[in-house]
Amino acid sequence: MSRPLRPATLYLLLSYALLSSMPFIARLVGPQEDDGWQLLGTGLCAWIAVWALCKRPAWFHLLLLPAFLALPTELYLLTYYGQGISTHHLGIITETSPSEALEFLGGKAWLLGAVLLAVLLWFGSTWVVAWRTRELDWDDRSRWVVLAVLALGAAAVAFGGKLGLPSLPVERAVVARSWPFGLTMRGVDFYKERIYLAELNRRSASFRFGAAQAGPEHGPQVVVVVIGESSRYDRWSLNGYVRDTNPLLAREENLVMLKDVITPVSATRLSVPVIISRKPAMQSLKDGFTEKSFLSAFKEAGFKTFWISNQVSFGKFDTPVSVFAKEADDVQFLNLGGFSDASNHDAVLLDPLRRAIADPAQKVLVVLHTLGSHWNYGHRYPKEFDRWQPSLLSLEKPDYTDVRIEPQMNNSYDSAILYTDWFLSNVIGLLKESSLPSSLLYVADHGQTLYDKSCKIAFHGHNTQYEFHVPAFVWYSDAYGERFPDKVDQLRKHRTFRLSTENMFHTVLDMADIRYPGERLDWSFVHPSLKRHKRYVDSWGWTDYDDATMKGDCREVIANGKPLRRQ
Repeated sequence: MSRPLRPATLYLLLSYALLSSMPFIARLVGPQEDDGWQLLGTGLCAWIAVWALCKRPAWFHLLLLPAFLALPTELYLLTYYGQGISTHHLGIITETSPSEALEFLGGKAWLLGAVLLAVLLWFGSTWVVAWRTRELDWDDRSRWVVLAVLALGAAAVAFGGKLGLPSLPVERAVVARSWPFGLTMRGVDFYKERIYLAELNRRSASFRFGAAQAGPEHGPQVVVVVIGESSRYDRWSLNGYVRDTNPLLAREENLVMLKDVITPVSATRLSVPVIISRKPAMQSLKDGFTEKSFLSAFKEAGFKTFWISNQVSFGKFDTPVSVFAKEADDVQFLNLGGFSDASNHDAVLLDPLRRAIADPAQKVLVVLHTLGSHWNYGHRYPKEFDRWQPSLLSLEKPDYTDVRIEPQMNNSYDSAILYTDWFLSNVIGLLKESSLPSSLLYVADHGQTLYDKSCKIAFHGHNTQYEFHVPAFVWYSDAYGERFPDKVDQLRKHRTFRLSTENMFHTVLDMADIRYPGERLDWSFVHPSLKRHKRYVDSWGWTDYDDATMKGDCREVIANGKPLRRQ
């Protein structure tokens, strides 16, 4: 009769069980998936395989260190954002400096240190047990049977396709979601995507839209696209907000607000590529895209192109946004201070814009990527715009996770929108000075949740309507209206149409009267053939925004039915 396991050995096994339970904890905070048995079987098979290969925990326990360290992050992401660690989250980590990370953590930085220390102590104690115990050694004949099965399975994976054998009955996504060994696949996928991004410009070098302006000849023209940051639809007085956050834009006669625009995902690095390329919404969670952006289409049509950014460039054009920015003839990243108080205000973009408009080419596309209302909101505007009090400027190190600073957060957020109004008014002023036919499209990448009523969350990434519904507008000069009266008529006709940031690529090119094979004019809101399409947002999976329920004061977007699975 076998003896019962010692308490230390039971402690080790319970620790392994806790690591393995993460996929099922995820099912408690989000919609139920129908792959529970696959997850359970995948995790169990992975444990059996590793144990058989290594014989005893002492020889594989060190490999579990990344899983121990990732556990608090996985729990945090599941609790507050409804999804676990992904290549997107790993990308955010690599593209964020330590100082910016500390700014986001605010007063919770000490808690992170305490959690990290606790996890290291937990890992250390289990490693000691794993090294000392011999109760869990796998030393009978069954181990060799399992090793033989593993060898056959490895051969089937390696050569099965060539021999016509069926593939494994488990999806890759299920393997990646399993714990703890599925984390390895996520790491491999992240590494592959970083390599893919680094090589993307070379891979897409030969891509061509075949774009050209319609008609025999087009004269000078200026097109400006302003990408807003963290701007919320209902905080613009032009959209009905009680505070006058848009006093200057409200005076513009040729400005058409778009009342119903949504972004499929509430993260800059994922949402911007959907705005500037034909990347489908439901591919937005994947880094990179095999096509180029509208920058290249404009270049093919004879425009000189500019990308002028007050955001931060990381590495050598190796982020999902900067790989597209590199397509421009003239690329300027002007922010050397990150998102801290040392960063520039968006006014830094005005002089480069003035020079771009005056370029001898006279057919010019300019993309302005702003900091807009990025946290810390109090850093986004000069002191003279600090209109509503009390504000974040009164706090030395504000922590956005502290619900007690809700008044300061909201007041500074509104002041940041007020400054955006001033900035955009100046952009329009420069276009008016040029006297060239000009058009301006503004669209925000995503919005913000701001402790609304009883809602206890803030910032973005929380699956709320406040983050998906974004402000957008088109302004046009009188000369543009005279050249393209039909486009202006369609713009005004479609101002309340249900739109997505997926419409922006097609519309910007149509605004400049640029045509290309395979164009989708039914996605352009300045064209009479515009048609509705399903608007999916990343909320517990891909949810049809127009067939969803907005839950509670957080206005969480919940599918009426089962959302489509993230790929």
